[in-house]
Amino acid sequence: MISIIMPVYNSSRYLKYAIDSVLNQTYKNWELLIINDGSTDKSSNIILSYDDDRVKYYVQKHQGVSAARNKALKLMRGKYFCFLDADDIMPPGSLLSRIMIFRKNSNISFVDGVVLTKNHKMDKTLRYYRPYFKGDPYNQLVKISDKCFFGPSWMIKRDNNFSYVFKENMDYLEDLYFYLSISNGGVYDYTKDIVLFYRKTFGSAMSNLTGLENGYYKLFNLIKTNHKSDLGTILYLKYKICRIMFSTYLIDGVNLRKAFSVILKCLLM
Repeated sequence: MISIIMPVYNSSRYLKYAIDSVLNQTYKNWELLIINDGSTDKSSNIILSYDDDRVKYYVQKHQGVSAARNKALKLMRGKYFCFLDADDIMPPGSLLSRIMIFRKNSNISFVDGVVLTKNHKMDKTLRYYRPYFKGDPYNQLVKISDKCFFGPSWMIKRDNNFSYVFKENMDYLEDLYFYLSISNGGVYDYTKDIVLFYRKTFGSAMSNLTGLENGYYKLFNLIKTNHKSDLGTILYLKYKICRIMFSTYLIDGVNLRKAFSVILKCLLM
């Protein structure tokens, strides 16, 4: 069984498309754990309209996406698990293509795949992402390498002796830090098939650039404090954060002041 974890917070606009994409999977042995994180819109009505025993619905007070995912991680029953945000879509072969990689090699711990970033109408492709790394992904993740990281697109083989937990006080990059916390010593692989259509909406977390910048600084401090990385890796991570945010600010409205302030902040980290 594959456990699919879907946090929901005021997601009624796109929620039906996300749930339907799970129901339309060619691989049928799954459970969908939907955690309603205190929504005040019609999300609950949409979820309750489905009559399928594989769709499991839970409600909690609004605590954030990481807390919602943590609730599902405690409840999941699958041998494998993955994540699907309530505004994204899985193509029909998403589960099967990843599970087939696991079946080819019992040593694999994580399977990723191709991700297409779409506009909010899902009628235009904005970015094509394809992983190109195999092996222990830990050092690649520390360096924020796009060789093996896009976002919450991994399928993970569950280790019953391991406690899977998201850090709940992170508003940005919580998925990257989660992967870091579980990856050391594991083996990463990928399928060349598309596993996710990522919807870029106007209100997406990535659109808040100041929040994203602060999220990178928080990630840096967590890695520096809690993970045993050598000086060279830490310096590279600092450089990578500076480069990402510098170019992001330039692209987004050519904000030169913000872009150059990033360089100063990174030097002082």
